Amino acid sequence: MKDGKTIILGIESSCDDTSAAVLQDGWLLANVMASQEVHRKYGGVIPELASRAHQQNILPVVSQALDQAGVTMDNVDAIAFTRGPGLLGSLIVGTSFAKGLALASAKPLVEVNHLQGHILSHFIKVEGRDNTQPRFPFLALLVSGGHTQIVRVDDYLQFTVLGQTIDDAVGEAFDKCSKMMDLGYPGGPIIDRLAKEGNPTRFRFAKPNIPGLDFSFSGIKTSLLYFLRDSLKEDPDFIEKNKNDLCASFQKDLVDILMKKLVKATEITGIKQIVAGGGVAANSALRNAITSEGAKRGWSTFLPELRFTTDNAAMIAIVGYYKYQKGLFSNLEAAPISRAAEYTL
Repeated sequence: MKDGKTIILGIESSCDDTSAAVLQDGWLLANVMASQEVHRKYGGVIPELASRAHQQNILPVVSQALDQAGVTMDNVDAIAFTRGPGLLGSLIVGTSFAKGLALASAKPLVEVNHLQGHILSHFIKVEGRDNTQPRFPFLALLVSGGHTQIVRVDDYLQFTVLGQTIDDAVGEAFDKCSKMMDLGYPGGPIIDRLAKEGNPTRFRFAKPNIPGLDFSFSGIKTSLLYFLRDSLKEDPDFIEKNKNDLCASFQKDLVDILMKKLVKATEITGIKQIVAGGGVAANSALRNAITSEGAKRGWSTFLPELRFTTDNAAMIAIVGYYKYQKGLFSNLEAAPISRAAEYTL
């Protein structure tokens, strides 16, 4: 273990990944994940199956994280857990386990907003890595299967949402595109891979014209749906013949929507410290766009390690670490909150 006094055990169970992590003074000691392959054949996460898998995975995952970190519950100062947002059944499993563990070990609880975790993942320190961190204030582009937001961050626990999707999240748009073309689940990585072999300017789809910094992705999904329907009438093999170009073009349009709003946010705020977070932050086209736009505009850009873009407990533990320092503890009455709108960022 590193020198230091604060050890946080993080527990994440908001969707279909069960994860536990141990951080000491912000340094990562362990981050263990158990994914659920059962959902692939259904083309999406089945909530009841997810909660059942969490029940099976959570104890061994937590035990393994403690073992890898070389600590016991006696060494842990607090237990951080995801209270929301997410799938209610999945959250109940993680919340209930955290409460039980806190009671059994006499350790304080720290509730964590899952979205804050994605943003603060940039403050996880990893041995042997450049641990340069963004300076406050910075702008966070939060992009995932359930959320799309631009957030102003003025301190570790001070967040202001400047813009967000008014309908679907960008990650959902990727998944629906994949489903329309029968490519598989999860759609984001599949589309990203196929797009690398395609022409991103061959097809164009209807882009939204939403005022301010808000997003919309329902229209572009509908545009793709109608385009595929009409094209398949003329050629039943249209998708198979053109899937690389379709993926590249659709992906480019999604990235263009995100980047247009991000650029606008930097112009409005004057902030040039930019971070990305969430599952879609793993998308290679988006990462390249942020890097190249940042170089052109003088931004300092921070992209998360790919392992920290997925739902993981290390990001929950880092938020727990900063809340622990301020004495912001939860209690045994804290109930899971499934909807982001009901859980203030």
